[in-house]
Amino acid sequence: MSTSTPEAVKKLLENMQTDLRSLSMECKKKFPPVKEAAESGIVKIKTIAARNTDILASLKENSSEVVQPFLMGCGTKEPKITQLCLAAVQRLMTHEVVSEAAAGNIINMLWQLMENGLEELKLLQTVLVLLTTNTVVHDEILSKAIVLCFRLHFTKDNITNNTAAATVRQVVTVVFERMVAEDECFKGIVEQPTPVQGNTNRRSVSTLRPSAKDAYMLFQDLCQLVNADAPYWLVGMTEMTRTFGLELLESVLNDFPGVFLQHQEFSFLLKERVCPLVIKLFSPNIKFRQGSSSAASPAPVEKPYFPICMRLLRVVSVLIKHFYSLLVTECEIFLSLLVKFLDGEKPQWLRAVAVESVHRLCVQPHLLRSFCQSYDMKQHSTKVFRDIVNALGSFIQSLFIVPNTGNPAATNAPAGGSGSGAQAAAQGGPGAGGQGGSLITQAAFEYRGTWIPLMTVSVQGSAKATYLEMLDKVEPPSIPEGYAMSVAFSALLDLVRGITSMIERELAKEEEEVAVRREANPDQNAQAEPEAHLVWEEMVSACWCGLLAALSLLLDASTDETATESILKAELTMASLCGRLGLVTPRDAFITAICKASLPPHYALTVLSSNATNLNNKAYSIQGQTVQIISPSSESHQQVVAVGQPLTVQPQGTVVLTAKNIQCMRTLLNLAHCHGAVLGTSWQLVLATLQHLVWILGLKPGVGGALKPGRAVEGPSTVLTTAVMTDLPFISNILSRLFESSQYLDDVSLHHLINALCSLSLEAMEMAYGTNKEPSLFAVAKLLETGLVNMDRIEILWRPLVGHLLEVCQHPNARMREWGAEAVTALIKAGLAYKHNPPLAQNQRLQLLLLNPLKELSNVLHADIRQKQLESVLQILQSQGDSLGPGWPLVLGVIGAIRNDQGESLIRTAFQCLQLVVTDFLPTMPCMCLQIVVDVAGSFGLQNQELNISLTSIGLLWNISDYFFQRGEAITQDLEREEAALQKQAREKGEPLNRPFHPAPPFDCLWLCLYAKLGQLCVDPRPAVRKSAGQTMFSTIAAHGTLLQQSTWHIVVWKVLFHLLDCVRKSSTTADKEKIESGGGNILIHHSRDTAEKQWAETWVLTLAGVARIFNTRRYLLQQLGDFFKAWEVLLDHIQSAALSKNNEVSLAALKSFQEILQIGTPVKDSAMPTEALALAVMGVPPVLIDPLSASGPGRHLLRSDSMLERLTRYNGAELQAPPQGEESALEDAALWWSAWNTWYRTGTDSTRPPSGGTGTDRPFFVPSQPFLTALVQIVPALYQHIETGFSMEDLRKLGVILHGAVSIPISSDASPFILPSYTEAVLTSLQEAVLTALDVLQKAICVGPESLQVMYPAIFEQLLLFVEFSCKPPQYGKLETKHVANAKYNQIQLFTPAEWVALNYVPFAERSLEVVVDQYHKTACHKAVINEKVLQNIIKTLRMPLGLKYACPSESTWKLAVSSLLKVLSIGLPVARQHASSGMFETMWPELANAFEDFLFTKSTPPDNVSIQEFQKNEAIDVEVVQLISTEILPFANFIPKDFVGQIMTMLNKGSIHSQSSSFTEAEIDVRMREEFSKVCFETLLQFSFSNKVSTPQEGYISRMALSVLLKRSQDVLRRYVDDERLSGRCPLPRQQVTEIIFVLKAISTLMDSLKKTQPENVDGTTWAQVIALYPTLVECITCSSSEVSSALKEALGPFKDFMQPPVSRVQNGES
Repeated sequence: MSTSTPEAVKKLLENMQTDLRSLSMECKKKFPPVKEAAESGIVKIKTIAARNTDILASLKENSSEVVQPFLMGCGTKEPKITQLCLAAVQRLMTHEVVSEAAAGNIINMLWQLMENGLEELKLLQTVLVLLTTNTVVHDEILSKAIVLCFRLHFTKDNITNNTAAATVRQVVTVVFERMVAEDECFKGIVEQPTPVQGNTNRRSVSTLRPSAKDAYMLFQDLCQLVNADAPYWLVGMTEMTRTFGLELLESVLNDFPGVFLQHQEFSFLLKERVCPLVIKLFSPNIKFRQGSSSAASPAPVEKPYFPICMRLLRVVSVLIKHFYSLLVTECEIFLSLLVKFLDGEKPQWLRAVAVESVHRLCVQPHLLRSFCQSYDMKQHSTKVFRDIVNALGSFIQSLFIVPNTGNPAATNAPAGGSGSGAQAAAQGGPGAGGQGGSLITQAAFEYRGTWIPLMTVSVQGSAKATYLEMLDKVEPPSIPEGYAMSVAFSALLDLVRGITSMIERELAKEEEEVAVRREANPDQNAQAEPEAHLVWEEMVSACWCGLLAALSLLLDASTDETATESILKAELTMASLCGRLGLVTPRDAFITAICKASLPPHYALTVLSSNATNLNNKAYSIQGQTVQIISPSSESHQQVVAVGQPLTVQPQGTVVLTAKNIQCMRTLLNLAHCHGAVLGTSWQLVLATLQHLVWILGLKPGVGGALKPGRAVEGPSTVLTTAVMTDLPFISNILSRLFESSQYLDDVSLHHLINALCSLSLEAMEMAYGTNKEPSLFAVAKLLETGLVNMDRIEILWRPLVGHLLEVCQHPNARMREWGAEAVTALIKAGLAYKHNPPLAQNQRLQLLLLNPLKELSNVLHADIRQKQLESVLQILQSQGDSLGPGWPLVLGVIGAIRNDQGESLIRTAFQCLQLVVTDFLPTMPCMCLQIVVDVAGSFGLQNQELNISLTSIGLLWNISDYFFQRGEAITQDLEREEAALQKQAREKGEPLNRPFHPAPPFDCLWLCLYAKLGQLCVDPRPAVRKSAGQTMFSTIAAHGTLLQQSTWHIVVWKVLFHLLDCVRKSSTTADKEKIESGGGNILIHHSRDTAEKQWAETWVLTLAGVARIFNTRRYLLQQLGDFFKAWEVLLDHIQSAALSKNNEVSLAALKSFQEILQIGTPVKDSAMPTEALALAVMGVPPVLIDPLSASGPGRHLLRSDSMLERLTRYNGAELQAPPQGEESALEDAALWWSAWNTWYRTGTDSTRPPSGGTGTDRPFFVPSQPFLTALVQIVPALYQHIETGFSMEDLRKLGVILHGAVSIPISSDASPFILPSYTEAVLTSLQEAVLTALDVLQKAICVGPESLQVMYPAIFEQLLLFVEFSCKPPQYGKLETKHVANAKYNQIQLFTPAEWVALNYVPFAERSLEVVVDQYHKTACHKAVINEKVLQNIIKTLRMPLGLKYACPSESTWKLAVSSLLKVLSIGLPVARQHASSGMFETMWPELANAFEDFLFTKSTPPDNVSIQEFQKNEAIDVEVVQLISTEILPFANFIPKDFVGQIMTMLNKGSIHSQSSSFTEAEIDVRMREEFSKVCFETLLQFSFSNKVSTPQEGYISRMALSVLLKRSQDVLRRYVDDERLSGRCPLPRQQVTEIIFVLKAISTLMDSLKKTQPENVDGTTWAQVIALYPTLVECITCSSSEVSSALKEALGPFKDFMQPPVSRVQNGES
């Protein structure tokens, strides 16, 4: 009932008056003032009621007076009066007629009562009524009222305590509710906050509205109190407990989060007061570790206190839940603490409470997502979310690891709690049932002997805590065994469920939006926003490791089917989620975990172990603890349901499957079935595991690939319990359904599935290698099944599917192979029979795709597979033979894919197929396929298993050509239609039409194919086949040639005849030379055919003759073809290689054909052949070509002839622009000559090229004979006259190479006596003569030729100089060892073994060449080319060798000739060099010349001992001659010569002027042998150029200076040496030559002094004077000598010094120094 209705007001007035009356009655005797006040109060009330309409308002105004009597009544402290007054006051309050002032008075009165300890419960009730009914109490009064309640909470009376506690809670709530109400009122009004002072973010409290201010002050003081500080506002508090304070804080934070989030002041309190407080209070828990408070630690660590700790955790939970967004950093700290509390070293109760707190977080996926965003995704931040998950994981692991493994019972129970759950388990064991071996009925986890029961702790998805709610407990509770594990387990499951369902909801929503957007504008590729994806991916990445570690461990330890199911479901949902988000590693890891759990423990499966090793290496650490993914324990209390064989290469006994394995297998099937689309590459893991399980359970593939129970005979029988037996059909069914459901996968996922099956199958294949054990056919069977259900989109998976099955078909294990073939052929037949849309007839591409594997099977070597293939072909021919159409080429290809190693039976079967096709199907197949039929027939001709089939197939080729002949017109029309279509296609693609023999008309092409096939048979290894095919071919061309069009003849010549010649030539040259004993049976073989080589020679002769005959009979036709010239060249080429062949029969036949061809070569209208050609033909010298293939790639000679016309035009100038008829033939003639030249060049190159390899007996090599080479070279002069107009430098170079090669070739020793001249005769062989003649012809031609030819001079010099080198360095022929005749007397030659080779005597040849060089240089020294190409330098360079060797030359004549030649050449060349000094052309020559002089004059070789004195003097005279040349031709012209060179010459003269001595001379000969004459000349030359009066150029002056300095240095050395030696020798006279030398030097010094006297002083520079004066002391020292000759010479030398003696010049002249 409302308090403001008139009735209520009336009742209030009545009640008040009644109360006042009662009061006055009670106080009448004892308390008169109270009685009076009461009575005046009655009057007052009556007046108010009479005067005012709004009675309540005026009552409120006067409330102070109205209340006064009652307050006085309370003051009496009489219980009865007090109770009455309080009731009256409460009534006033409920009617809200108390003003602020009155309220203040009331509170003060209550305070006094409280202090006196009266009516405590009534007081609380009054306060509560006062504060809840209205809002008049604020500020200090309010605080006083609250303090009052607090004070009452701490009285001795229990009831009062509890009531006061409840009141405080309610009062606190009221204060905050008022604030909320106040905010509600002001919601619409936006206030301008006053600007904040200073840099604090705390707004002054004055800006808050009244209720807010109260709430603020209250909250602030609660914080102070909990922190044990004095309150600011709640004045008068006497005591307070932390637990109560924390509870109050928690309730405020939990109930009024909006207040803190909307008001800055409050959020400030939260940040600055609450959080630090919490962290501070947590400190004992952080520092405390079980068992660490030992006596050793100095300060006792404060123990964690359960009530506070638990309340703190509750506060933290609230803070995180509501204020996470405000307190990001603080929450990071809280969460890290929380994680730390799960540590094994903390007390059990603390860990339990922490786990409950974590569980609370785990059920709030959105909160977890925020953690992930705020911490894990930020750089440099703690990975909080990851840590939480990891901590849960390691917490669970720690429960399984029994602490203190020594004696579990001995460990002290941790302080403050009972023994840990893990210990209890270790002591008590898993209950009586577990030890008895019977199955444990209670749900539990068991791992390595630790047994932990599992209890139901909370409903799925909610975190109902037990210990966090124990607010009344002071002592920590004892935690039942298994509780913590159960909470952690629930937390894990809730975490997974929460995250996955949240992300999947959002994914689904996003997909919908994308779909909607796509509908709205289909062209835009709508993309999801990546931000969300990043968060999801980060969440999964952060948590998967920890989750997986924990879940795998739990799965391994779980003994309860329901728990197992939950764990598997969690792993499955995670795997699927990772798959959807595209996170491959975690997806694979979860799947691997499920897979491992499905298989027996420690089962070796490579796919999984490789994956697991990756994970094991990822030991991740949680606050410094390393958590390893624990490997499964083997002793599990699981029911064994099956025993089977493992699928391994070596059978290793049996393995067992438990019920849990089967449960996991079902999960795996479920995963593949429902989430196949996201499995991607992990199909491999899944299928690998399934394959192994299927194998262990003994399921085998049946028709169509479905797996049925049934074990093969081998191997121990599989033991299955009835439980599994009933499951098997179900499993097999799901397996099939799994692959049937592949038809609903999208294309990409389907490909992943196929790839996985293929790689599984590959592994199965690997395993089946080398064993005849039953292989695993799981993958093959499933591939077949997948293919059959996806027939409608067979195109997209056909290639990988069939590609793999084809590999299976090649497997050595027969069972495996058989299944592969079964699968392939079944798929092909199913594919051809399937009603495709559009039908196959209209979809040629698909038809070919389906048939293609049939063709691929042809590559398989196993006969059983080929048999299966040919059977399928037969079936297809019978069922679909008429509709094959475009498939014919493929089918024919399969029939024709025969190989020689397949055995007769297969070839016979295939040949029957072919005969069937030729008899029945030729008219029905497309004409385009006729060519293939020809090919196939040909291939049966070529097989070598069955000679009769080969010959029969040549007969079939005849039949086919009959068919062509009869139906020629029809075939032509058909083919031309096809051709037009093909050309159109090719044009559209912009490609040329690609078919054999393309330019020819299609019908002609058929014939050409036939000829080509016969051509192949002509080179069959069997002579019989070769012979009959050859005869057949040449007669067909003769018979049907008329049908061919002219252009086709072109192809016949090039592609058929020449091609055949190529092949025959190739085979003949490589044929075996081994003797064939007999032709099988008792047939004798004639000796001319008793090697393969000889049999091939017959074929070569026949073929060459046949082609030449065609050239003869069809000559008129061929000449019109337009490239007759090319044909002529090719034919020449063949004839030539035959001529070069090492078989007499062949080369003879080649020459005959050559003569025949030469007659064709001349245009018919000319009456006679050109005489040279005749001459050549008569000589029998073929203008030989090398095999064009080896020259420089195919067709190299053709290139040359193509450019021939250009070339001739180029050389003959412009007259040839439009040649008339006659000139054309002349031009063609020239072309033929050039062709002959090329031929000659190639022959030459080929025959003179030295063998490349080593020269053991292992490699026979061919060395051309001398007559052959002579003839080859003799051709040159004649040939040159015809081609000289176009002869170029390049040609000259080629010629040189061949000449050089020819000369280098040695002679076989058995032929040597007939060719070698005797050693004593210096005669040239005919070959050498021919070479020089050839060069002579060229040189003469150049002389009279135009300017342009003269550039060839240097090349000729170069060639000759090469020959000159032979004198000292005979040429090598490859690496052939040869004996040099020059060093071997002729009569020894007979002793050589026949295989040895003898080199010719090259000295006469070299010397003759040198003479020619000198002679030519004489004529051509001034030619520009000769100067530019540095011929002079080259001559000097070449001569350096014999000059340097001197006495070491093979023949003495050589060096003498070399010197005389050098002198001659220099006398011509030096003037030319001086003339061109400025051009720099001769710069490089000078050093070369200096070296030549040096090498010759100071040779390293000693003269032989038997040289007579006269001979020696002659040689010295030659040396002198050289020095004279230097003094006449070189030094006078020093200004044209480089300084360095002059320097070198000076040094040389200096060296020469010292006596050169030879140790081998006797004392008597010494005078002569000292080359005294030579030294003298050197010295004189030096002196002569020492100085001159007339220095015409600085250069000359320089020379004199240089000469002088050299001379003086020289003298000084000799004198010194003499003085030393004289001193040492004592009485002994010095050797003659030394005395001579010193005398010589002394004479030189006197000559020098004379010259210096005559010279102008300015011509002699200072250093020279210095050197001269330096000689004086040395001369003086010589005075002691004993020899009279020396003394007289010394006198002459010392005399002139007087002229230089002068008094010293004074230092100062004219005052200058």
